[in-house]
Amino acid sequence: MAARNFIQSGRKIIGIGRNFSEHAKELGNAVPTSPFFFLKPTSSYITNGQAIEIPAGCEVHHEVELAVIIGKDGRDIKAKDANDHIEGYTLALDMTARNMQDIVKKKGLPWSAAKGFDTFTPIGDFIPKEKIPDPSNVDLILTIDGKVKQNGNTKDMIFNIPSLIEHVSSIMKLQEGDVILTGTPKGVGPVHAGETVACEMATQGKVLSSLKFPVVARPGKSFV
Repeated sequence: MAARNFIQSGRKIIGIGRNFSEHAKELGNAVPTSPFFFLKPTSSYITNGQAIEIPAGCEVHHEVELAVIIGKDGRDIKAKDANDHIEGYTLALDMTARNMQDIVKKKGLPWSAAKGFDTFTPIGDFIPKEKIPDPSNVDLILTIDGKVKQNGNTKDMIFNIPSLIEHVSSIMKLQEGDVILTGTPKGVGPVHAGETVACEMATQGKVLSSLKFPVVARPGKSFV
């Protein structure tokens, strides 16, 4: 199925913003009262072992997330029917050029560049939804050179996955192979060339996915 080959077939990546209250607070942002999202290009995908690139002038932050993989097209999907449209899950990172994002936020401009650089969506393999019977109880851990930076659980999401699918599909059609990044727990921070970022996703003590990415400098012009 196309959903299981989402890296090649997916049409869009939907990033949910500030879906963990402690993460919103650590960046000095208001905790949202309704979901909001941004879009990332599928060209930003990299897979396990490939390098995360740091563009010149950018302070790039890690954000570890549970990602939902859509298996059935739909629009105006009700929360009670959301599971019918989920094919599976995966582990993902939403890399962010934080200093660039801060600049455009102050100007009221879009975040697309800060979120959309090549290599800014490291992502794992497809996991069938049957392997995660309770996506609201998934552990997410990220380390840099072996030191734990993020250690959270999806139970702390402000908006659960069915409500996210209902909200997004009320605005745009969700299509097979699309990915929803559901938000990150607290502990985000910078990564630097020469480091190694590792992350894992587990449920009930069982590790479902484990990824590792070297970090390198991207040559070229400075963006900030």
